Amino acid sequence: MSVVNLKTCRVLVADDHPLLLRGLADLLQATREVELVEATGSGTRALAVIRDKRPEVAVLDVSMPDVGGLAILRAIRENGWPVRVIFLSATMTGRQIAEAIGLGVWGLLLKDYASDSLLDCLHEVMAGRKWLPEDLVAKAKRGGGVDIGGEIASLTPREKEISALVCRGFSNKAIAGMVGSTEGTVSIHLHNIYRKLDISSRTTLATLFVKYQSQISDNG
Repeated sequence: MSVVNLKTCRVLVADDHPLLLRGLADLLQATREVELVEATGSGTRALAVIRDKRPEVAVLDVSMPDVGGLAILRAIRENGWPVRVIFLSATMTGRQIAEAIGLGVWGLLLKDYASDSLLDCLHEVMAGRKWLPEDLVAKAKRGGGVDIGGEIASLTPREKEISALVCRGFSNKAIAGMVGSTEGTVSIHLHNIYRKLDISSRTTLATLFVKYQSQISDNG
């Protein structure tokens, strides 16, 4: 695993709360080990900066009005950009934490403690170590108290069929051929599934569906 040089670490911060953003920016600018690439309240701008300037670390608010942290993290992963992401959040659901960990997030910080913990978190991430507090990881494992079985049971038979095929790793095109539909129709079904389950990726859908099948097996 590569280690980021502490003297040259380039950091982007994005948060739509102006006072927190200013405070974190001032903190980083006062730190000799960090070069603040930009501080922005826009997820769209943050994504453009990541694409064009490639900071080593991006500190991102999970929930922003335009583009949230999870969507930015997915884009980073899909494009293979070498950017390590730390999430800021006032509250994160177990499902959001599980999705973030699945997408390869490097750090998780609650906003109430961000000013006190950000530099410690950055040092760990810059040294190649993840900052994932045990209580937040445990929350992800519990699923935030969500009734996964009940939610998936509410899907239509076709939606369950498509979910099972996604779980097995098939593409939309392959699924369309297997269920006798079009690729566009499969995409619509997936959109509806994501909306009903409050998720946004195939990885999370597969994880939830495996848990659902395990529950059925244990109860059956």
